Amino acid sequence: MATSKEYIEFVCEQILDVGVVRFKKMFGEYMIYVNDKPVLLVCDSTVYVKKLDCLEGVMQKADKGFPYKGAKEHYILDVEDTDFSKEIVTILEKVTPIPKPKKKPVKKL
Repeated sequence: MATSKEYIEFVCEQILDVGVVRFKKMFGEYMIYVNDKPVLLVCDSTVYVKKLDCLEGVMQKADKGFPYKGAKEHYILDVEDTDFSKEIVTILEKVTPIPKPKKKPVKKL
């Protein structure tokens, strides 16, 4: 079941104080960006966090799951715990690079 716009707006509201928050619909689901860095993936109304070494200690008790078929295992973030969500997003924002713009292919005549 696809994530509703209302849910994605709720998730963004939970982490508003950590930076400039926006979301983008991708493949029917959503990516949440903080300061133009992709930090959270939301699929089927579940918030996923990439498993990174810097999160291992703080997310060790978190549930884990796969956001989509063929994906690597991710942590599942309980976004209703606002303070914890902000802590995780703050850590992620520091270590996540801004994606490089994709180059458009040059058309040959």
